[in-house]
Amino acid sequence: MAIFPGTRTGIPAVRSAVPPLPSLRHFGPNWYATVMGTAIVATAGAALPVRLPGLRTACVVVWALSAVLLAVVLAARAGHWILHRDQARAHLMDPAVAPFHGCSSMALLAVGAGTLVAGQDVIGHPAAVAVDALLFTAGTLTGLAAAVAVPYLMVVHHRPAPGTASPVWLLPLVAPMVSAAVGPLLVPELAPGQGREALLLACYAMFGLSLLATLVVVPLVFARLVHQGPLPLALTPVMFLVLGPLGQSTTAVNQLADVAPGAIAAPYASAFGAFAVLYGVPVMGFALLWLALSAALVVRAVRRGMRFTMTWWGFTFPVGTCVTGAAGLARHTGLHAFTWLAVALYALLVAAWVFAGVRTVGGLFSGALLAGPGPLRPATLRTT
Repeated sequence: MAIFPGTRTGIPAVRSAVPPLPSLRHFGPNWYATVMGTAIVATAGAALPVRLPGLRTACVVVWALSAVLLAVVLAARAGHWILHRDQARAHLMDPAVAPFHGCSSMALLAVGAGTLVAGQDVIGHPAAVAVDALLFTAGTLTGLAAAVAVPYLMVVHHRPAPGTASPVWLLPLVAPMVSAAVGPLLVPELAPGQGREALLLACYAMFGLSLLATLVVVPLVFARLVHQGPLPLALTPVMFLVLGPLGQSTTAVNQLADVAPGAIAAPYASAFGAFAVLYGVPVMGFALLWLALSAALVVRAVRRGMRFTMTWWGFTFPVGTCVTGAAGLARHTGLHAFTWLAVALYALLVAAWVFAGVRTVGGLFSGALLAGPGPLRPATLRTT
């Protein structure tokens, strides 16, 4: 302890060696990415077409961690809105931060799916269905609201300049695709008839909603890269966000094909199965192309001094969706190539999750990740 004289009472003040609690002022919606990135490790591991010793137990442990993280982040975000409402409103008006509000929906959906896929080993199937139904409903409603509200803010208030498109813009648009991918888990839990078919087709509609919106944004992102050059170093990891709608849409069509026979008439059920392969294979091919491009840009950024930030969580959830997408194609095609692709991508996912998790914990203890944002390093001009 250190003693400091000159207080109002004239009595020397004693400053505690214990640092003050970190402020929630800069605890933005991007923190939901830690929940998403953790939950996808559990669901992707459970979806792998191979069974490894101890993998199931590890998935259950990771799911439990994601559930705890969801509770912590929800509480912290509530505290952020209560204690720092001005900053929370500023985040909505900030075109760089507002799209991250779509992450709250995906965090709810990811943990809900993990509960039914892995958590039922702990809490039982009926409780897992109830939890997933609750989180699916909340996540879907939140995601649909974000898919409308964030583009509205971009048009009316943000007004981004031409040539500033970012992969971050995809975050609120991909949330309904996550609903389309995890919703089929609940279809068999409904009684046969109108309820099953309605949920199936609602998921299919959200698939279309998100896919068409993604097809509008991705060309803008690529045009920005071609005409303006690479993203700033700190933002380079968000290149991986484009994998999210690609992998998640492939996952969605395969999951919908799995449950279609028990929810819709025969001609349409077989069409769902055919579409899963006809759509999923070429989209997975494009996802691998984008993965290679993004990895090359990340290597370039690391060589130029890119440091760890919360954007590194972009290496987790999008890659995880490609794991579940490849696993679905392995089920419907029977090709071992998709099996090994899923395994290789899962190894990449786990490595990225461990690295991002360790660095995040370190940043929390140091206080660096809860400090105010610093200026981004500008993108360097492209050279030969």
